[in-house]
Amino acid sequence: MSAPLLEVSGLTMRFGGLVAVDTLDLTADRGRITAVIGPNGAGKTTVFNCLTGFYRPTAGRLLLRHPGKGEVELQALPGYAVARYGVVRTFQNIRLFPRMTVLENLLVAQHTELMRKSAFSIAGLLGLKGWRDAQATALDRARFWIERLDLTRVADEEAGNLSYGVQRRVEIARAMNTNPLLLCLDEPAAGLNPRETAALGELLQGIRAEFGIGILLIEHDMSLVMGISDRIHVVDHGKKIAEGTPAEIRADERVIKAYLGEPDEAEVPPEVAQDMPELEGPRA
Repeated sequence: MSAPLLEVSGLTMRFGGLVAVDTLDLTADRGRITAVIGPNGAGKTTVFNCLTGFYRPTAGRLLLRHPGKGEVELQALPGYAVARYGVVRTFQNIRLFPRMTVLENLLVAQHTELMRKSAFSIAGLLGLKGWRDAQATALDRARFWIERLDLTRVADEEAGNLSYGVQRRVEIARAMNTNPLLLCLDEPAAGLNPRETAALGELLQGIRAEFGIGILLIEHDMSLVMGISDRIHVVDHGKKIAEGTPAEIRADERVIKAYLGEPDEAEVPPEVAQDMPELEGPRA
């Protein structure tokens, strides 16, 4: 079995006296969907913020195995540099540029590469061939993802005028426009109706199958998590309490307790465990 694409070991994040993430270990593989779940306040988004350079971890190692650049320790990089190694993310709250069109939002995702190809605007101002080629490539890539995510009819509309579900797809298209190795999605089903959530699951499975990237997912919608994940890590109070396949997680009493609290009886009723995949609102 090949080594994981991402290997997190001993990840710890403290904010003063608060330990938000406590010596967490997890892995994510190429061509697989890995989910991180847990009650609200469990530290899931803090993990993403550490992985994607928004926070510098207090301790721990975030090892990315890049096919072209070897082993990269993400925790040692300046925050803005993480995306250069193919680790990109979306956010729980949509962060598109609302007054830009869908096409323009996807082109913005390639801004750093275009600036480098233009020698920081000099080649662009002179209209040199290298810049023109880079610009054409960026347009082709953006149009590819617009078509792939069924956004052609809204490509020239301002992103802020689109429905919530369509904006979610634009966010994913923008992230994919950077050619990621690891796509980190922070609650992508938030605000979606059941039909849109089912379509999102099919989309993510299609991206995994077609492009072989790793997908790391934070999500509260258990029907989505259980339906598309290859492996699930469960976090509670900053610590990992379980790891396994959807079937293993569904039957794990520690996970049930984390979501529902300690039962009065010695055992969790079988019907509660059976219903767990339908939970959409973990404890506050």
